[in-house]
Amino acid sequence: MLVGYARVSTEDQHLYMQEDALKSAGCEEIYNDIASGVKTAWPGLHAALSHLRKGDTLVVWRLDRLGRSLTHLIQTVKELSEKGIGFKCLLESIDTTTSGGQLIFHIFGALAQFERELIKERKKGVYHWILAGDDSVSNVYHTP
Repeated sequence: MLVGYARVSTEDQHLYMQEDALKSAGCEEIYNDIASGVKTAWPGLHAALSHLRKGDTLVVWRLDRLGRSLTHLIQTVKELSEKGIGFKCLLESIDTTTSGGQLIFHIFGALAQFERELIKERKKGVYHWILAGDDSVSNVYHTP
């Protein structure tokens, strides 16, 4: 079964385009939320995830509709995969029920991990310079 999920960030935005695309893709059930990406409570997503069973596929219109960040998106899709549930994104043409879609998601995961490591290294370097009394680094981050 294809289960759709749509989300807009504010009340003045509309779900019509996403819902139409999900219906055209064959989604039998569609859940939605009106909530910004930074909010952690998305009851429509929670309901969609609760409805999904092994062999089902969660379908979204765009990747940013499902996750607050790349890391959150990858974690959500990983959890779906562990339950035998596929993931499909219409606009970016990603389908984890195919080998090509799985490859793309593994690449995303590697990029997200790389980004996390770069952030750690950057923080470590800045802290090292600050502890050493080198305030030239802090001037780079505080431009007038």
